[in-house]
Amino acid sequence: MKTLLILVDGMRPDSLDGIPEAQKFISESAGSLKATTVYPSVTLPCHMSLFLSVPPERHGTTTNTYSPQVRPVDGICEVLSRNGQCCGIFYNWPEIRDVVRPGSVVREVLIYSDDQVAEESIRFIRKADPDFVFTYLGWVDSAGHDHGWMSDKYMDQVRNSWRLIGELMKEVNDDWTVIVTADHGGHGRGHGDDIPEDMTIPLFFRGKNFEPGSEIEGLNIMDIAPTILKLHGCEIPREWEGKSRVRID
Repeated sequence: MKTLLILVDGMRPDSLDGIPEAQKFISESAGSLKATTVYPSVTLPCHMSLFLSVPPERHGTTTNTYSPQVRPVDGICEVLSRNGQCCGIFYNWPEIRDVVRPGSVVREVLIYSDDQVAEESIRFIRKADPDFVFTYLGWVDSAGHDHGWMSDKYMDQVRNSWRLIGELMKEVNDDWTVIVTADHGGHGRGHGDDIPEDMTIPLFFRGKNFEPGSEIEGLNIMDIAPTILKLHGCEIPREWEGKSRVRID
């Protein structure tokens, strides 16, 4: 089993209305438009909780400045690499580097635009035959801060993200599970509050182990990591707080 995890920073669930590519993906996936993230609904704390499956009060990063863990918790890439699996991460916001420890990924790329991030991810998939790829698209969040969440400029970036998601999906076959999600939403020109606009995220799993079109109740961003490890046949760390959302007979 292989997994492609695509995260669109700041993508609100209601921004997917009227985007054909998004609606097609949702119809082919299991998941929810009512999943929740962690508080504070800020990019780096949310990503740390996604990869480590513990809330910010446990991993210690509560702002966009990384805080070293007092009691380190292994994340997705640490567990997968320890089990001999090949991981790569691609992003255009430098702080994302802190979600993995040195040596846990075969390929790590910081690059400028969302289009370039997708291109590098595709190149890696073609050449390395990896087991896990994380693709971070950051320009939706930037448009939200610059022009406002749900503004025309914001929606342009959401549509471009789904164009790139479509290009990425052309590179994977039925051996892959594709996960599409966000770290947080937003309102006005910011985010970080404990309100639905900021705390609600889309989260969908597309693959042979998930029933197309089915709703998964109570999804949280911390459920992503244990679901990935279950798919890859790896033991889930006992300190993780999320739960796997896949059944494998």
